[in-house]
Amino acid sequence: MKSINEGDLLWNPSPERVSNSNISKFRDWLRERRGLDFDSYTNMWSWSVKELEDFWRCIADYFEVWPERFEGQVLASREMPGTRWFEGARLNYASFFEKASAPNRVAIVAAREGEPLREITYTEVCRQAALFQLLLDELNVGLGDRVAAYLPNVPETVYAFLATAAKGLVWSSCAPEFGTRAVLDRFGQIEPVVLVASTRYRYGGKIHDRCDALAEIVKGLPTLKAVVLADEEDGSISSAASRLQSVLDEKQVRLVSWQQYRAESSREAATLEVTEVPFDQPLWILYSSGTTGLPKPIVHGHGGIVLEHLKALSLHMDLKEGSRFFWYTSTGWMMWNFLVSALLIGATIVTYDGSPFWPDAGALWKLAELAEIECFGVSGPYIHACMKDGSSPASLFDLSKLRTIGSTGAPLSPEGFAWLYESVGRDLLVASISGGTDVCTAFVGSCPILPVHAGEIQCRFLGAKVEAYSEDGKPLISEVGELVVTEPMPSMPLFFWNDPAMQRYREAYFSTYPGVWRHGDWIKITPRGSCVIYGRSDATLNRGGVRMGTAEFYRVVEALEEVADSLVIDVGKPGRGGSLLLFVVLSEGAKLDNALQKKITGALKTELSPRHVPDRIFSVRSVPKTINGKKMEIPVKKIFAGVDRDEVASRGSMANPEALNEYVAIAKQYNQEAS
Repeated sequence: MKSINEGDLLWNPSPERVSNSNISKFRDWLRERRGLDFDSYTNMWSWSVKELEDFWRCIADYFEVWPERFEGQVLASREMPGTRWFEGARLNYASFFEKASAPNRVAIVAAREGEPLREITYTEVCRQAALFQLLLDELNVGLGDRVAAYLPNVPETVYAFLATAAKGLVWSSCAPEFGTRAVLDRFGQIEPVVLVASTRYRYGGKIHDRCDALAEIVKGLPTLKAVVLADEEDGSISSAASRLQSVLDEKQVRLVSWQQYRAESSREAATLEVTEVPFDQPLWILYSSGTTGLPKPIVHGHGGIVLEHLKALSLHMDLKEGSRFFWYTSTGWMMWNFLVSALLIGATIVTYDGSPFWPDAGALWKLAELAEIECFGVSGPYIHACMKDGSSPASLFDLSKLRTIGSTGAPLSPEGFAWLYESVGRDLLVASISGGTDVCTAFVGSCPILPVHAGEIQCRFLGAKVEAYSEDGKPLISEVGELVVTEPMPSMPLFFWNDPAMQRYREAYFSTYPGVWRHGDWIKITPRGSCVIYGRSDATLNRGGVRMGTAEFYRVVEALEEVADSLVIDVGKPGRGGSLLLFVVLSEGAKLDNALQKKITGALKTELSPRHVPDRIFSVRSVPKTINGKKMEIPVKKIFAGVDRDEVASRGSMANPEALNEYVAIAKQYNQEAS
C-alpha cells in the first residue's frame, strides 16, 4: 500500500450521486417549501444547529411524521438536561414501519452460519409482529411494561421488538453470548414482565447451548410472568422446556413456545395494532458497557428516536426504499437498533447470526455478495483485521452492488480508509461514524455530497452542535479537545431507569461542563468541518504535560506486520511523571526481541514523536475487549493502580474475560520492580 497521510483526498462523489442523494432532495425541499437556500453542507449544518426548532420542525414535516403539520412548540427550552421536545404530540415508532410497508418489498434478508439466505417481505414481518402482539395481549402486559429479549440477531427478534413498540411497551435486549451476571446486571434493574429468549446461538461453526444460563436468568428476575422461547427448531424448544421446567414451576412463570403459538392457523389473519403514545414515551432501554459497576440503563423515547433515525439513515447514510443495509452487530449493541430503524424508511435490512470470521475472514464479504448489500457496516477493528490479513475482497467476491462502507466502534486509521478504496471498491462512500449508545446514533459521520479524506469523518451531523472543547471550555479548531454537544438533540436519553433525581444522568454527561454534554471522546474539528476521533478522553495519555489519544498509537503499532493487536496505557500518578506501557499481541512467528522493540519505538518516534515512545513493551496473548469489541484501556490501567481484577470489570461484559488475568500478573511484577 502506498504511503497515506491523514487528510489526503480519497474520493469525491460524482455529480449524479450528489443530485440523486437524499440530502440533496431535502435541500431542494427546503428551498422550495421554506425559502431556505444553502450553497454548501457547512451552511446547512450551521442553520440546523442555530435554528434548532426550525430544523427539527422541517425534519418532521419532510418525513411526514404526523399526518398534519404539528403546530405546537418544538422545544420548550434548550437547557440541558431535561429538554422536552414536541410536547403534546403523539406517535408510535411502529407506525412508521407500517407506513414503509409494501406487499412484496423485502424487509429482511436473514443470514446464519451454514444456512442459505432467507428473504422475508414487509407483509410477512407485519404478520409475524401481529401474532407476537396477540401473544403479549394474552400475557396481560400493559403500557410501559418491559419486555426483555435474550436473542441473537435473527428475524424473530425484529418481530418481537415491533410488537412491543406497537403496544407502547418498553423493549430491552441482550445478546445470548452475554454472561449470566451481565444479563442480570442489566435486566435486573428494569424488572421485565416478559422474557423472549433463545436457548442457543451460532458462532464459529458451533451451536452454543444457553439453557443453563437462561435458567439462572429466570431465577434472578422475580417480576417475570412469562418466558417465550423463540428458537426455530421444535426439537430444541422441547428439550429446553424440559430442562427449564423446574425453575419455571418454582417461579410460577409461564412458558410459551413461539413456534407452536404461531403455527395455530386461527391467528393467520392477525394485523398489527399500533397504539399512539406521547412523544417522550419510553421506547427502549439500552445500556452502557458495564465494565465497572452496574451498567447505566439508558431510556430513549419513541419521538426522539424516530426523528433522529429518519434523519441519520436517510440524509446521512443515504438509504432509500429497497436499499440493502447491513451492519455486523449483536442485539446487545446500539447498532442493532440503528439497523432495525432502516425499516422505517422502507429499506431492506440484513441480519446475521454468526462469527465474522467463520469459516474464514471472507465470511462477511461473501455475505455482501450473496445478499447484494449496498450499505455494508462493520467495526473499525474488523477493517484493520482484514487489512492485516492481506486479503483483497474485490478480487474474491462480486461487490459491485456496494455503494457505502460503514465503520464505527473504534477510529478507522488513514490506512484503513485507503485499503477500502484499494481492495474493496474505488467508488465508495466510506462512512466512518462516531456516536454512542447514549444517543443511539452518531454525532459525526457521513454525508453523500462531501468528499472523503483519509482518517477523517466527513462532517458533524445535521442538528448536532458538536464542538471540541479545551480544558477551560473554549471551542477549538484544528486542535484536539473534548467532544461536547452544546445544544440538545431529540435522541438524548429521557432519563436513566431508577434515577428519579437524574443524579447519575448529570454525573455521566454534565459534571465537567455544566449545561454542556461531555461525551468522553477526543475530537479534532478541521477548518473544512470534517472530524478526527482520537479515542476515549478518559483513557488519556499524558507525556510531559501533552495529552495524547490512544488511536494514533494503534495506527502506527498495528501497521507493523509483526503486531496483530495492541493496547497502551499511562500509569502516571498525580505529581509524578507518567509511564507509557504498551502491550502487543504478536503475529504468528514473531518474537518481541530487541530488534522488534527497536522497530516499534522507532516507528512511534518517527511517525508520531519522541513523546510517544513507550517506557516498557510487553508481549501478551490477547487484548481485553468488551463484548462489542472495544479495547478495555481503563480496566487495565486500574489493575496497574492496584485495583482488584473483579472490581475493574464485570466478566459478563467482556468478550474474553480470561484476558485480564495475564495483565494482573504483569502488573504485580511491574509494581514490585517499581517500588
